[in-house]
Amino acid sequence: MPSKRTGYAPWSLTREAGVQSATVEGTIEVPQSVQPTLSTGFVDEKGNWQGTKSNDEVFFAFTKHENIPNGQTVLAPETANRSFIDMTGFTDIMLAVKLSNGGNCAITAVMGPDTQPFANLSPVNAAADLRGTAWGANNQNMIDLFKDSAETFTTDVWDIITIQQRLKDQKNLQFKITNNSGGDSDIEVAFMRLV
Repeated sequence: MPSKRTGYAPWSLTREAGVQSATVEGTIEVPQSVQPTLSTGFVDEKGNWQGTKSNDEVFFAFTKHENIPNGQTVLAPETANRSFIDMTGFTDIMLAVKLSNGGNCAITAVMGPDTQPFANLSPVNAAADLRGTAWGANNQNMIDLFKDSAETFTTDVWDIITIQQRLKDQKNLQFKITNNSGGDSDIEVAFMRLV
């Protein structure tokens, strides 16, 4: 147990009378112990608390488009509660797709709806392909951040795609999905964000 010492304040009458104070001894006991810490966030430069992000535990923003004709495009998420995905603080995203007809779909990451601002910018170019430079790529020309022209899905099961790094911190995100299965199909989509 460390000892507690007191000393005279520099402005005290005792110090003025010439009595010196020894606030520490010649040797100092240094407590050595291991104490776990947990970081749950930080205070930003404006003094606001910013909590630390963690992975979504379950898929969310389930969207179901019914009887979509071959060649037709839908946007997801598109529900009464959620029309975009905010990737702020997230690095990767998992996209789960379930087709009633199976077969191919084209999937493109696009700007979310113009009813949702991107930070303080509004309106945005809704449903426009997201473009930028690829993380870690030598070629720094602008590219589509995620555009898959023919992803094959199995009938009536959830197929899960993980998109790493490319959509990191995108504030207003949707996916444009085109039914290329050869016939009408129900398209169900859900999402999970990863730090």
